[in-house]
Amino acid sequence: GAIRVEIEALLSMGLVNSPMAGADIRVASGNFVTAKPMGVRDAVDLQHTGEVRRIDATGIQKRLDDGELVMLSPLGYSPTGEAFNLSLEDVAVSAAIALDADKLIFLMDSEGVHNLRGELLREMTAEKAKNLLRNLSENEQAINVSEDVNYYLPAAVRACEHGVARTHLISRHIDGAIIQELFTLDGIGTMVTELSLESMRQANIEDVGGILKLIEPLEAEGYLVRRGREHIEVEINHFYVMEHDNRIIGCAALYPFNATRAAEFACLAIDPAYRGAGRGDKLFYYCANQAKTQGFKNLFCLTTRTEHWFLERGFTEQNVETLPAEKQKLYNFQRKSKVFNKTL
Repeated sequence: GAIRVEIEALLSMGLVNSPMAGADIRVASGNFVTAKPMGVRDAVDLQHTGEVRRIDATGIQKRLDDGELVMLSPLGYSPTGEAFNLSLEDVAVSAAIALDADKLIFLMDSEGVHNLRGELLREMTAEKAKNLLRNLSENEQAINVSEDVNYYLPAAVRACEHGVARTHLISRHIDGAIIQELFTLDGIGTMVTELSLESMRQANIEDVGGILKLIEPLEAEGYLVRRGREHIEVEINHFYVMEHDNRIIGCAALYPFNATRAAEFACLAIDPAYRGAGRGDKLFYYCANQAKTQGFKNLFCLTTRTEHWFLERGFTEQNVETLPAEKQKLYNFQRKSKVFNKTL
């Protein structure tokens, strides 16, 4: 109760020389959480320790619609008139699920979730989170992982599996942590999602700007042949993109040559901020599978700078004469690109 009073007092501030000047925040709290007793566990009567039975989502939503800030404490009330002590994770997750929330944020003592090597994990799927928890329980040497991860990470998994799109685990000790987590590209803590934030798909006309942003620096450096906006717009159906959190971070193109049952792999580009993690490989193999699905037997490419990359992925160097006749007519002998081919 003391913490709740303190929070309400802080939210009621309105000094002229403070960021809260004129805020006029109304805080609502009440018996929005219905609880049930945990009962006897391992021969111990837990008495007034309980768990969430139901969240009054309709009542909370009415308060929110009236512009009020709803504060839920880890207390719940039963139909018999008893009060039960609840875990904050249970209340938070149950409320997020009941309200069909898009995001759930946990403020922790640590900066986020670390793996067994002590590296901060910026994002992970619910499945990977469960695997990490399993490894933690089996590894007595997991000294790099904060204790509160054992409380918040299972809660994040539960939230994701019940429809909450993203759960964020961030440090409560960093000033402005919530703003940094929500409004910067990589955030400051760990984000748990049901599905991976990265996906690959065929491009559409709305992706032209994102593709140009990726390939223009590589064109300037001579890695790629120059393509203007109109060129990309005309050929957009041949492009595939990789997205991260709805932002295009990679692209590649497949140009069909049906007469020879071959396809050209071209214009591979990955955002510099996302290189070095195998995303180029993922996009390449995705495109190769697309070509194979479409019935092509060979995949070829032209390159001036990255021949070893293609050799490492099963391509072999070929003569210009091995190119489809249509492509030979377009070959730039001044650029002298090397030709590589891979059998699918």
